Amino acid sequence: MIFDWHDDLAYWLRHGLPRVLVILIVAAILVRVLGLFTGKLQQFSKRDELPSRLRAQQLRTLAAVIQSVGVFVIYFIALLQILPIFNVDVKPLLASAGIVGLAIGFGAQTMVHDVINGFFILLENIYDLGDVVKIAGVQGTVEQMSLRKTVLRDDSGAVHSVPNNAIQIITNMTRDWAQVALHVSVDYSESSDRIIQLLKQIGSDLQDDPQYGAFIVGEPQVPGIERVSGSEVDYLLVVKVRPGKQHDIRRELRKRIKDCFEQNKIKAGAPNRMYVIEAPPAAQN
Repeated sequence: MIFDWHDDLAYWLRHGLPRVLVILIVAAILVRVLGLFTGKLQQFSKRDELPSRLRAQQLRTLAAVIQSVGVFVIYFIALLQILPIFNVDVKPLLASAGIVGLAIGFGAQTMVHDVINGFFILLENIYDLGDVVKIAGVQGTVEQMSLRKTVLRDDSGAVHSVPNNAIQIITNMTRDWAQVALHVSVDYSESSDRIIQLLKQIGSDLQDDPQYGAFIVGEPQVPGIERVSGSEVDYLLVVKVRPGKQHDIRRELRKRIKDCFEQNKIKAGAPNRMYVIEAPPAAQN
């Protein structure tokens, strides 16, 4: 019996131990590679060009989640490879894990969906803190982001907490730039060339303004006549601005157009109105 045990041990040391060592070394290498990746992500979160301190904190949280989940998965798979070397049947363990996982999945599927959606929103940077977005039928400014939910504040000041699992289509209205489109109503008798020239001059003056010029990201455009109806003609003035600055630019343009028309004796279109339509932004999926 002693000799049999000695022979089994010698056989395991020659054949089993090297396999265990190889599995552990491969697992350690994978954990190391994962650590390098998450370390780079944490270093990126410390860069100055990130839009906010909270965004950097979210990236560090994301790195920690990837690290912890990745290490668990790697070592769990390594354990499943090692146990058969010790003649341990892993089928009951896998069956038990499957049943437990199924129960957890049914009980917490909404939370899991929240976390998965939140993970990819943070990873792909679809929207950021301070962006104006429309998600799950709610529009507002992003005030908080996490793996479970997104908190928006709308124009009336109401706060909306949106679970990430409810987010299917995302419309980001302040990504890279926003657009203001002014439809200026003028009396039919006014010269079209003169109106277009005045609107171009207003846009150029605003772009050169030291206070408002920094908010404009492209040269203001006056495509021409947008609509003719009865005794009035609508002219279109389009300005691309920095995210979140479209309201300031819109109000200043309306003021300058009013002053310019009064100085140049331009008749407004009936019934003396000037209105604004903002071009719809492209959806961010």
